[in-house]
Amino acid sequence: MQYEGVLQKMQTEWGNPIQYYLIFESEFVNVNQLLNKNIEIKFIGYQCLNCRKKKKIFRQGFCYDCFYSSAAVGDWIMRPELSTAHLGIADRDLSYESKVQLQPHIVYLALSSEIKVGVTRKTQAPTRWIDQGAEKAITIVEVPNRYLAGITEVALKNHFSDKTNWRKMLTNDITDLNLFEAKQKLQKWLPEEVQDFFYADKNDLCEMHYPIIEYPKKINSLSLEKSPDFNGKLIGIKGQYLIFEDGTVFNVRSFEGYVVKITL
Repeated sequence: MQYEGVLQKMQTEWGNPIQYYLIFESEFVNVNQLLNKNIEIKFIGYQCLNCRKKKKIFRQGFCYDCFYSSAAVGDWIMRPELSTAHLGIADRDLSYESKVQLQPHIVYLALSSEIKVGVTRKTQAPTRWIDQGAEKAITIVEVPNRYLAGITEVALKNHFSDKTNWRKMLTNDITDLNLFEAKQKLQKWLPEEVQDFFYADKNDLCEMHYPIIEYPKKINSLSLEKSPDFNGKLIGIKGQYLIFEDGTVFNVRSFEGYVVKITL
């Protein structure tokens, strides 16, 4: 059986375990059903997720021109504290930026390798936590725009990491730390503007369970450009990674915009 199309980040569905899907233009694959099976991934070209042209991907699934022109990949995406829509100031496209930035956002603590702090739109929880391979997550504050979430994250980065150690996450080298205790210690570090939004009495812990047959002891990252024709047995899915029996891991999200042929 073969599937061909442009890679985009895997879509997920809440469950025990999490369900994963690769979505192509005219078909989709439930990746969970491929566990314990041999899969061939063959790289055959590029297609920008924005302009749809067959141009080499620069970053985040976009070609060079689109990456530096599209409102969907402005600097405020990765650095929420740079958001300006609440001031009526455009970065690239105020209409788009207002739609995304001026909606409820949450700042959270997640346990994926160690405790990390992060930001996401409220509508993206728990998807954001799943995409990061978090085992557990808890909300710290819910604020009305992206800017307030961003300055909160900046303040808390002095005390928590804002990145996941993907090697530890994929080998399950995780210290089981208490997110409730961490949350109760941090209120004094929050910016004054968000103190009233602190989730003081709400402790809804979200726990994620991933489809893993076995965790690898050592891992090697697959690059489609260096290894354009890969074959291996799938033994797990976590975050946006496919984990193979030989220790190879493939970050689907890192190769958005790549056209592939998948053979089962």
